[in-house]
Amino acid sequence: MTTSEEMFEPRLSSRRRRGRWFGRACALLSMVGVGVLVVLLVRIGLEGGAWLNLRFLTAGPSMLDPTRAGVRSALWGTLWLITVTATVAVPLGIAAAVYLHEYARDTRLTRFIRLNIANLAGVPSIVYGILGLAVFVRWFVFDRSILSGGLTMALLVLPVIIIASREALAAVPPSFRLAAYALGATRWQTIWAHVLPAALPGIMTGVILAISRAIGEAAPLILLGALTWVTAVPSSLFDPFTVLPIQVYAWSDQPQAEFHHLAAAGIIVLLGILLPMNAVAIGVRAWHQRRKAW
Repeated sequence: MTTSEEMFEPRLSSRRRRGRWFGRACALLSMVGVGVLVVLLVRIGLEGGAWLNLRFLTAGPSMLDPTRAGVRSALWGTLWLITVTATVAVPLGIAAAVYLHEYARDTRLTRFIRLNIANLAGVPSIVYGILGLAVFVRWFVFDRSILSGGLTMALLVLPVIIIASREALAAVPPSFRLAAYALGATRWQTIWAHVLPAALPGIMTGVILAISRAIGEAAPLILLGALTWVTAVPSSLFDPFTVLPIQVYAWSDQPQAEFHHLAAAGIIVLLGILLPMNAVAIGVRAWHQRRKAW
Protein backbone atom coordinates (compact mmCIF):
# COMPACT_ATOMS: atom_id res chain seq x y z
CA MET A 1 0.00 0.00 0.00
CA THR A 2 1.34 3.45 -0.95
CA THR A 3 1.91 5.71 1.99
CA SER A 4 1.18 9.42 2.04
CA GLU A 5 4.92 10.20 2.16
CA GLU A 6 5.49 8.23 -1.07
CA MET A 7 2.52 9.91 -2.79
CA PHE A 8 3.77 13.42 -1.99
CA GLU A 9 7.48 12.81 -2.46
CA PRO A 10 9.00 16.17 -3.52
CA ARG A 11 11.35 14.65 -6.11
CA LEU A 12 13.82 17.49 -5.70
CA SER A 13 16.45 15.97 -7.96
CA SER A 14 14.03 15.82 -10.91
CA ARG A 15 12.90 19.39 -10.33
CA ARG A 16 16.44 20.63 -10.08
CA ARG A 17 17.37 18.82 -13.28
CA ARG A 18 14.43 20.36 -15.15
CA GLY A 19 15.32 23.76 -13.68
CA ARG A 20 18.89 23.46 -14.95
CA TRP A 21 17.71 22.51 -18.43
CA PHE A 22 15.26 25.38 -18.48
CA GLY A 23 17.97 27.82 -17.41
CA ARG A 24 20.29 26.55 -20.14
CA ALA A 25 17.51 26.89 -22.74
CA CYS A 26 16.84 30.48 -21.67
CA ALA A 27 20.55 31.30 -21.79
CA LEU A 28 20.84 29.76 -25.28
CA LEU A 29 17.87 31.73 -26.60
CA SER A 30 19.28 34.92 -25.09
CA MET A 31 22.63 34.29 -26.76
CA VAL A 32 20.91 33.69 -30.10
CA GLY A 33 19.03 36.99 -29.81
CA VAL A 34 22.15 38.91 -28.82
CA GLY A 35 24.11 37.21 -31.61
CA VAL A 36 21.57 38.27 -34.25
CA LEU A 37 21.67 41.82 -32.89
CA VAL A 38 25.48 41.87 -33.04
CA VAL A 39 25.45 40.60 -36.64
CA LEU A 40 22.98 43.33 -37.64
CA LEU A 41 25.00 46.04 -35.91
CA VAL A 42 28.24 44.86 -37.51
CA ARG A 43 26.66 44.80 -40.96
CA ILE A 44 25.19 48.27 -40.47
CA GLY A 45 28.56 49.54 -39.29
CA LEU A 46 30.38 48.07 -42.29
CA GLU A 47 27.85 49.43 -44.79
CA GLY A 48 27.34 52.88 -43.31
CA GLY A 49 30.49 53.64 -41.36
CA ALA A 50 32.38 54.96 -44.35
CA TRP A 51 29.52 57.35 -45.21
CA LEU A 52 29.24 58.77 -41.69
CA ASN A 53 31.09 62.07 -41.49
CA LEU A 54 30.49 65.72 -40.68
CA ARG A 55 29.15 66.45 -44.16
CA PHE A 56 26.55 63.69 -43.75
CA LEU A 57 25.34 65.28 -40.51
CA THR A 58 25.18 68.82 -41.87
CA ALA A 59 23.87 68.27 -45.42
CA GLY A 60 20.25 68.06 -46.48
CA PRO A 61 18.63 65.10 -48.28
CA SER A 62 19.12 64.63 -52.00
CA MET A 63 17.28 62.33 -54.41
CA LEU A 64 19.74 62.86 -57.25
CA ASP A 65 23.25 62.73 -55.82
CA PRO A 66 23.78 60.32 -52.89
CA THR A 67 27.28 61.68 -52.31
CA ARG A 68 25.75 65.04 -51.31
CA ALA A 69 22.87 63.67 -49.22
CA GLY A 70 22.70 64.09 -45.45
CA VAL A 71 20.42 63.88 -42.43
CA ARG A 72 20.48 67.46 -41.11
CA SER A 73 16.74 68.09 -41.42
CA ALA A 74 15.79 64.58 -40.27
CA LEU A 75 18.15 64.80 -37.29
CA TRP A 76 16.75 68.10 -36.10
CA GLY A 77 13.20 66.92 -36.78
CA THR A 78 13.79 63.87 -34.59
CA LEU A 79 15.16 66.01 -31.76
CA TRP A 80 12.22 68.40 -31.99
CA LEU A 81 9.72 65.54 -32.06
CA ILE A 82 11.21 63.71 -29.09
CA THR A 83 11.37 66.92 -27.07
CA VAL A 84 7.67 67.59 -27.64
CA THR A 85 6.76 63.96 -26.95
CA ALA A 86 8.71 63.75 -23.69
CA THR A 87 7.52 67.16 -22.50
CA VAL A 88 3.88 66.12 -22.89
CA ALA A 89 3.89 62.39 -22.14
CA VAL A 90 6.25 62.06 -19.16
CA PRO A 91 4.62 64.47 -16.68
CA LEU A 92 1.11 63.58 -17.83
CA GLY A 93 1.78 59.84 -17.57
CA ILE A 94 3.35 60.06 -14.11
CA ALA A 95 0.54 62.31 -12.87
CA ALA A 96 -2.09 59.90 -14.18
CA ALA A 97 -0.32 56.96 -12.51
CA VAL A 98 -0.12 58.82 -9.19
CA TYR A 99 -3.81 59.65 -9.29
CA LEU A 100 -4.93 56.14 -10.26
CA HIS A 101 -2.80 54.43 -7.62
CA GLU A 102 -2.68 56.90 -4.74
CA TYR A 103 -5.92 58.87 -4.93
CA ALA A 104 -8.57 57.09 -7.00
CA ARG A 105 -10.85 54.67 -5.20
CA ASP A 106 -11.29 51.11 -6.42
CA THR A 107 -14.57 51.55 -8.27
CA ARG A 108 -15.96 50.22 -11.50
CA LEU A 109 -14.96 53.40 -13.26
CA THR A 110 -11.32 53.25 -12.17
CA ARG A 111 -11.13 49.54 -13.01
CA PHE A 112 -12.58 50.35 -16.44
CA ILE A 113 -9.98 53.11 -16.93
CA ARG A 114 -7.12 50.82 -15.93
CA LEU A 115 -8.35 48.09 -18.27
CA ASN A 116 -8.55 50.51 -21.18
CA ILE A 117 -5.07 51.88 -20.47
CA ALA A 118 -3.70 48.33 -20.57
CA ASN A 119 -5.51 47.71 -23.86
CA LEU A 120 -4.25 50.98 -25.35
CA ALA A 121 -0.66 49.89 -24.70
CA GLY A 122 -1.14 47.10 -27.25
CA VAL A 123 -2.93 49.09 -29.96
CA PRO A 124 -0.99 49.23 -33.27
CA SER A 125 0.81 52.50 -33.81
CA ILE A 126 -0.95 53.16 -37.11
CA VAL A 127 -4.22 53.58 -35.16
CA TYR A 128 -2.63 56.43 -33.21
CA GLY A 129 -1.64 57.94 -36.54
CA ILE A 130 -5.29 57.92 -37.63
CA LEU A 131 -6.26 59.50 -34.31
CA GLY A 132 -3.60 62.18 -34.64
CA LEU A 133 -4.66 62.94 -38.21
CA ALA A 134 -8.30 63.36 -37.18
CA VAL A 135 -7.74 65.29 -33.95
CA PHE A 136 -4.55 67.33 -34.21
CA VAL A 137 -4.21 67.87 -37.96
CA ARG A 138 -7.87 68.42 -38.92
CA TRP A 139 -9.79 69.26 -35.74
CA PHE A 140 -7.28 71.50 -33.97
CA VAL A 141 -5.86 72.59 -37.37
CA PHE A 142 -2.24 72.14 -36.30
CA ASP A 143 -1.57 70.98 -39.85
CA ARG A 144 1.20 68.48 -40.63
CA SER A 145 3.60 70.02 -38.17
CA ILE A 146 5.99 69.01 -35.43
CA LEU A 147 3.32 69.79 -32.84
CA SER A 148 0.86 67.34 -34.42
CA GLY A 149 3.53 64.64 -34.64
CA GLY A 150 4.76 65.18 -31.08
CA LEU A 151 1.26 65.08 -29.59
CA THR A 152 0.44 61.93 -31.58
CA MET A 153 3.61 60.21 -30.36
CA ALA A 154 2.79 61.35 -26.82
CA LEU A 155 -0.54 59.54 -27.05
CA LEU A 156 1.30 56.48 -28.38
CA VAL A 157 3.71 56.19 -25.44
CA LEU A 158 1.41 57.50 -22.70
CA PRO A 159 -0.12 54.08 -21.78
CA VAL A 160 3.36 52.55 -21.41
CA ILE A 161 4.45 55.31 -19.03
CA ILE A 162 1.24 55.07 -16.99
CA ILE A 163 1.43 51.29 -16.60
CA ALA A 164 5.13 51.27 -15.69
CA SER A 165 4.68 54.15 -13.23
CA ARG A 166 1.70 52.47 -11.57
CA GLU A 167 3.66 49.24 -11.14
CA ALA A 168 6.58 51.19 -9.68
CA LEU A 169 4.29 52.96 -7.22
CA ALA A 170 2.66 49.67 -6.24
CA ALA A 171 6.09 48.19 -5.51
CA VAL A 172 6.80 50.83 -2.82
CA PRO A 173 6.24 49.18 0.60
CA PRO A 174 3.19 50.50 2.53
CA SER A 175 5.48 51.12 5.51
CA PHE A 176 6.90 54.16 3.66
CA ARG A 177 3.48 55.76 3.60
CA LEU A 178 2.53 54.75 7.14
CA ALA A 179 5.79 56.11 8.58
CA ALA A 180 5.25 59.46 6.87
CA TYR A 181 1.64 59.63 8.05
CA ALA A 182 2.76 58.82 11.58
CA LEU A 183 5.08 61.84 11.50
CA GLY A 184 2.24 64.13 10.45
CA ALA A 185 2.87 64.38 6.70
CA THR A 186 -0.03 64.95 4.36
CA ARG A 187 -0.80 62.57 1.52
CA TRP A 188 0.83 64.80 -1.07
CA GLN A 189 3.91 65.32 1.10
CA THR A 190 4.16 61.57 1.53
CA ILE A 191 3.88 60.94 -2.21
CA TRP A 192 6.28 63.72 -3.21
CA ALA A 193 8.99 63.17 -0.60
CA HIS A 194 8.87 59.40 -0.07
CA VAL A 195 6.80 57.40 -2.57
CA LEU A 196 7.93 59.02 -5.83
CA PRO A 197 11.67 58.93 -4.97
CA ALA A 198 11.36 55.26 -4.04
CA ALA A 199 9.49 54.49 -7.26
CA LEU A 200 11.80 56.56 -9.50
CA PRO A 201 13.88 53.61 -10.82
CA GLY A 202 10.77 51.82 -12.08
CA ILE A 203 9.34 55.02 -13.50
CA MET A 204 12.59 55.72 -15.33
CA THR A 205 12.45 52.24 -16.85
CA GLY A 206 9.01 52.97 -18.28
CA VAL A 207 10.14 56.34 -19.60
CA ILE A 208 13.19 54.75 -21.27
CA LEU A 209 11.03 52.17 -23.03
CA ALA A 210 8.46 54.77 -24.07
CA ILE A 211 10.94 57.27 -25.51
CA SER A 212 12.86 54.49 -27.26
CA ARG A 213 9.66 53.39 -28.95
CA ALA A 214 8.81 56.94 -29.96
CA ILE A 215 12.22 57.49 -31.56
CA GLY A 216 11.90 54.42 -33.77
CA GLU A 217 8.28 54.79 -34.87
CA ALA A 218 7.54 55.81 -38.45
CA ALA A 219 4.04 54.52 -39.26
CA PRO A 220 2.02 57.20 -37.37
CA LEU A 221 4.17 59.98 -38.80
CA ILE A 222 3.79 58.71 -42.36
CA LEU A 223 0.02 58.81 -41.90
CA LEU A 224 0.28 62.33 -40.48
CA GLY A 225 2.11 63.39 -43.60
CA ALA A 226 5.67 63.77 -42.37
CA LEU A 227 7.59 64.61 -45.55
CA THR A 228 10.50 62.54 -46.80
CA TRP A 229 12.53 65.27 -48.49
CA VAL A 230 12.56 68.25 -46.14
CA THR A 231 15.65 70.36 -46.67
CA ALA A 232 14.98 73.14 -44.15
CA VAL A 233 15.70 72.72 -40.45
CA PRO A 234 12.54 73.21 -38.34
CA SER A 235 12.50 76.48 -36.41
CA SER A 236 9.08 76.29 -34.73
CA LEU A 237 6.48 73.77 -33.64
CA PHE A 238 4.34 74.49 -36.69
CA ASP A 239 6.97 73.79 -39.35
CA PRO A 240 6.86 70.71 -41.62
CA PHE A 241 9.30 68.03 -40.61
CA THR A 242 10.81 64.65 -41.25
CA VAL A 243 12.48 62.20 -38.89
CA LEU A 244 15.30 59.70 -39.14
CA PRO A 245 13.14 56.53 -39.44
CA ILE A 246 11.26 58.01 -42.40
CA GLN A 247 14.47 59.21 -44.03
CA VAL A 248 16.08 55.78 -43.58
CA TYR A 249 13.01 54.09 -45.07
CA ALA A 250 13.06 56.43 -48.07
CA TRP A 251 16.75 55.73 -48.75
CA SER A 252 16.36 51.97 -48.36
CA ASP A 253 13.55 52.04 -50.95
CA GLN A 254 15.83 53.47 -53.63
CA PRO A 255 17.38 51.05 -56.16
CA GLN A 256 20.92 52.48 -56.05
CA ALA A 257 23.36 50.80 -53.67
CA GLU A 258 24.68 54.18 -52.53
CA PHE A 259 21.33 55.04 -50.97
CA HIS A 260 21.42 51.76 -49.05
CA HIS A 261 24.75 52.84 -47.55
CA LEU A 262 23.14 56.15 -46.64
CA ALA A 263 20.31 54.26 -44.93
CA ALA A 264 22.85 52.31 -42.86
CA ALA A 265 24.59 55.54 -41.89
CA GLY A 266 21.22 57.00 -40.92
CA ILE A 267 20.59 53.99 -38.67
CA ILE A 268 23.94 54.63 -36.96
CA VAL A 269 22.91 58.25 -36.33
CA LEU A 270 19.57 57.07 -34.95
CA LEU A 271 21.36 54.69 -32.59
CA GLY A 272 23.69 57.53 -31.67
CA ILE A 273 20.68 59.48 -30.41
CA LEU A 274 18.91 56.57 -28.77
CA LEU A 275 21.79 55.00 -26.86
CA PRO A 276 23.05 58.15 -25.08
CA MET A 277 19.51 59.04 -24.04
CA ASN A 278 19.02 55.57 -22.61
CA ALA A 279 22.45 55.71 -20.96
CA VAL A 280 21.58 58.96 -19.19
CA ALA A 281 18.26 57.59 -17.98
CA ILE A 282 19.87 54.32 -16.82
CA GLY A 283 22.60 56.32 -15.07
CA VAL A 284 20.04 58.42 -13.21
CA ARG A 285 18.20 55.27 -12.19
CA ALA A 286 21.38 53.55 -10.99
CA TRP A 287 22.48 56.66 -9.08
CA HIS A 288 19.14 56.85 -7.33
CA GLN A 289 19.25 53.16 -6.44
CA ARG A 290 22.70 53.59 -4.87
CA ARG A 291 21.53 56.66 -3.03
CA LYS A 292 18.53 54.78 -1.68
CA ALA A 293 20.79 51.94 -0.56
CA TRP A 294 22.86 54.40 1.46
